[in-house]
Amino acid sequence: MGMTVVQKILAGASGRRDVSVGDVVEPRVDIAMSHENAALVINQFNEVFKDTGRTPKVWDPSKIVIIFDHRVPAESAKTATNQKKIRDFVQKQGIPNFHDVRGDEGGICHQVLPENGYIRPGSVVVGTDSHTTSHGALGAFSFGIGATEMAAVWTLGRVLNVEVPGTIRVTVGGRFPDGVAPKDLILYLIGKLTAEGANFRVIEFHGDAIRKLPTSGRITICNMTVEAGATSGIVPADEETERYLREEAGLSGPFDRVAPDPDAVYAEEVAVDVGALAPQVACPHTVDHVKPVGEVAGTKVDQIVIGSCTNGRFDDLETAARILRGKKIAKGVRMLVFPASWRIYKRALKEGILETLVDSGAVIVNPGCGCCLGVHQGALGDGEVALSTTNRNFKGRMGNPNAEVYLCSPATAAASSVTGAITDPRKVG
Repeated sequence: MGMTVVQKILAGASGRRDVSVGDVVEPRVDIAMSHENAALVINQFNEVFKDTGRTPKVWDPSKIVIIFDHRVPAESAKTATNQKKIRDFVQKQGIPNFHDVRGDEGGICHQVLPENGYIRPGSVVVGTDSHTTSHGALGAFSFGIGATEMAAVWTLGRVLNVEVPGTIRVTVGGRFPDGVAPKDLILYLIGKLTAEGANFRVIEFHGDAIRKLPTSGRITICNMTVEAGATSGIVPADEETERYLREEAGLSGPFDRVAPDPDAVYAEEVAVDVGALAPQVACPHTVDHVKPVGEVAGTKVDQIVIGSCTNGRFDDLETAARILRGKKIAKGVRMLVFPASWRIYKRALKEGILETLVDSGAVIVNPGCGCCLGVHQGALGDGEVALSTTNRNFKGRMGNPNAEVYLCSPATAAASSVTGAITDPRKVG
């Protein structure tokens, strides 16, 4: 019986010829990523060695990547102290892949990993962050784990007790219409599957629309597969994957293009004609509460956010700047822009994108997770409404349970900033 992409990756990483859905394996890990929650992992890691008489030592420092991004620069003494704890651990363990609060190497972990060449097709990537699903965009099996599980990975170099997941095959045909973006596709799919429709499964993407999609868009759709409950999303590696790895990540081949077998068995198959899609909006307070933008058009907004690990890449900022060029953000509306990395920030600065956004009235914030999780920068007031390109809109997500968050694409966000209400980007230009 044939295997899916993830079955093949897990078989290879577990030293087996094949695996079946439901098998329990312990795959080797190629990259283990943590951000500021590495402080929690350190606590668990030290517990592993407690009373053994052995000095705590990670299995392979070169395969651990730690990136500060959730609260940068530190917003409190507690955060700063935890960050100091991590810096001391990194130095003591000799971990070379550390991205501190610096303007030449940092950013959001899910952008820093691919653009710095940490992700390769066919690899197993784990991270102490649920949106580690992002890296399936480059043909890796990439998923989130907890601090205790990561402590075991740091010790053994393997993930313990992984049940081989079933896979949902999503085939996306057609061509993206003007004003419709990868974010609209994934929002539509989440609405179709529901927030629990892909629980304990992987979503594997195929079709002409995916093959023509740049890596930036693939990251967007894989990033949000977890919002349908998926363990991971994955796009089988192809020519675009290799182009990105060579030209943007600076890697050299060969690359392992893992493809599903023709007779692979899928738990479910879904077809989407992207050519028939309108811009989509996820309404409060769940990501699967999705409607075409026309059904919520006219909803007044107080704050607009463009950025995050979902939509903070250069083409996202460029889209917003193209819509806002020569226009002003509506009175009473504030816009925050969070580039996904300093590399993107500097390119957008050099090419005049940030100047255009600032001239329109936007505030440019340093790369990081910012207001997405509601702990640092851009909190909402009671009764306020936010329209955001981020990935979650749960009650209290942006720091206030008495506010509402809608999710959308960068084009919809930029268009709405001009009118002061949720607006179809095709009506603004």
